[in-house]
Amino acid sequence: MKDIRQAIEGLDAPAAMAWLAAEFPGAVAFSTSFGQEDQVIADMIWRHKIPVRVFTLDTGRLFQETYDLMDLTRARYKQDFEVYFPETSSVETLLKEKGPNSFYESVENRKECCNIRKVVPLNRALQGVKVWITGLRAEQSENRQSLHDIEWDESRQLYKYQPLINWTFEQMLDYLKTNNVPYNKLHDQGFISIGCAPCTRAIEPGEHPRAGRWWWEISKKECGLHG
Repeated sequence: MKDIRQAIEGLDAPAAMAWLAAEFPGAVAFSTSFGQEDQVIADMIWRHKIPVRVFTLDTGRLFQETYDLMDLTRARYKQDFEVYFPETSSVETLLKEKGPNSFYESVENRKECCNIRKVVPLNRALQGVKVWITGLRAEQSENRQSLHDIEWDESRQLYKYQPLINWTFEQMLDYLKTNNVPYNKLHDQGFISIGCAPCTRAIEPGEHPRAGRWWWEISKKECGLHG
């Protein structure tokens, strides 16, 4: 870990990702949810032709605007990305036993849905991966403020690299504007953090950026992808 941290220290995000891709050939992957942070990273990867696998998770409950952005991104960069879906049988069983909106009833139910639709497909996508690139930023939530740019994920036995961990919201917006990067139009309607449609709402001025995710809950708002 120390050697890797020392190797990428002082490098900008594209250079660090290029170093990781060279150090772990064929085993570096970037997971995108097509949020603003992820669009910045995808632009860096494709603009600089960094050999990194790009994939996304389709939970089956995404906003139409997210699908529209997928098409726009594909057309803009002329690049393919892998799409992972939840296991059909698991979704069928969940809906049969608890209905389509069980996640509103309890935190346990919500985490069960997230596990089926997100965590299990993610773990499948990360098989054989040695470095997982994510769009986490320290400003996003309290539990992300202690993260470093490079971390060891003990549960998955891989490195996690967060190239934007110390970026501000304003830096991210400036990159999108300067480089004319396509983004989800819901961001212009008060949606800062965008997930599944039934679990995401726009936030009010002054609200925390994550307040729109699972807004009916008071507990720690994570889905299990990052803890």
